[in-house]
Amino acid sequence: MSRWYVANTHPKLEKTAFENLRRQGFLAYLPRYRKTRRHARRVEKIIAPLFPGYLFISMDLAATRWRAIRSTVGVRHLVCQGDAPTPVPEGVVEDIQAHEDQDGLVAVRDPVPFKKGDMVQIAGGPLREHTGWFDCVSDDHRVMVLLNLLGRQIRLPFAAELVRAYA
Repeated sequence: MSRWYVANTHPKLEKTAFENLRRQGFLAYLPRYRKTRRHARRVEKIIAPLFPGYLFISMDLAATRWRAIRSTVGVRHLVCQGDAPTPVPEGVVEDIQAHEDQDGLVAVRDPVPFKKGDMVQIAGGPLREHTGWFDCVSDDHRVMVLLNLLGRQIRLPFAAELVRAYA
């Protein structure tokens, strides 16, 4: 019976590992999503792995020469428990696939319901009750807020749960 397993890849080589596994006849799945990348004052949308450094492989351990996966270019190792690969719980991969859009990308909802320029309030911490303007979400999923402090506007990161809409 085929099950899904996880392969750990070398950094930034998920696509290479995926293509090499497919070339060897394995059924591989590399979930990807559309990500906003900010670099050198530019903002662009790119396609990135949903789980950097990992991909899924469907196989029947009893009928597949799965040890060949370990020598596939781009693959570091299979995630194992002891000597055997550990199967992904039933339905996890299928649930991820069910959230793909028409382009085959996993639809990831925004972690915050704000648009740039929305008035927000800090709900906790030393700046509790301060109001400011939502700027963006950083790559590490922190909410960037512009606050008026010390007579000037300062851009500060906050955990998403500490920022709420200003009422």
